[in-house]
Amino acid sequence: MLFHLPGYSLPERLWRTARRWALAWGRIVYLGAVVLVLVLSPSSYSPSARRTLARQIYLDTAPILLGFTVLAALLALVITRIVVVTALSYGLSRYALEMVIRVLVLELIPLTATLFVAMRCTIPHGTQLALLRQSGHFEALRAHGGDPVRMELLPRVVAGVFASITLAALSCVVALVMAYISVYGFNLAGLPGYTRMFGHVFSPAVTLVFVLKTLFSSLAVALIPTAAGMYDAGEGAAPDSELGGLARMFAVLLLIEVGSLVGNYY
Repeated sequence: MLFHLPGYSLPERLWRTARRWALAWGRIVYLGAVVLVLVLSPSSYSPSARRTLARQIYLDTAPILLGFTVLAALLALVITRIVVVTALSYGLSRYALEMVIRVLVLELIPLTATLFVAMRCTIPHGTQLALLRQSGHFEALRAHGGDPVRMELLPRVVAGVFASITLAALSCVVALVMAYISVYGFNLAGLPGYTRMFGHVFSPAVTLVFVLKTLFSSLAVALIPTAAGMYDAGEGAAPDSELGGLARMFAVLLLIEVGSLVGNYY
């Protein structure tokens, strides 16, 4: 990033880069606070706003729900088979299903769901908002007394959070069912032991970490790419500055994943 600022000395480049970094994160925090206030405000749920929000939620969730559920089922079957066969070869079959649940349900599926929603929904939303801003749509809304954050950003953020949580929850249930079927088949003989092992894995502390991880990951993928489209990159921005929102999103997801691992295993 520093090398894309020609004509400036090294201290000036460092200063401009640090200022842009702080400004970008400040805008994300500000928009996050504004969106939270709007979500809790009854004035955001007028009849027209509810229709817009419901339409955006449907467009972000319904088209990708079936495809991702099938993908999660196939992923669960493949990973379960690999883990079970490997555990059997080492005489560790009693730990195979617990390992599958810890790796697949606790870690892999929620992260995959949030990334899938980001690629299919929220990153394109950020591009749409940037195009609307550049076309003068935001200024036209303000001229007629409208609020671009309430009318354009809020439905996209809420729909992104809803889609991410829905996909993560549904795909985790599907993965648990497919893992059971791949080991025990279509019978209920192993259900008592399976539920007992599930309860052992999902202790109250692990469940809390799982819920917080899913919620914060959903907020990150819904807010950060769309917030990047609400503002101009600024003077002296690098040609690849539109990738800054993606880099910040992946950085936040990495921090959330690290925090989840620390909370679950340390």
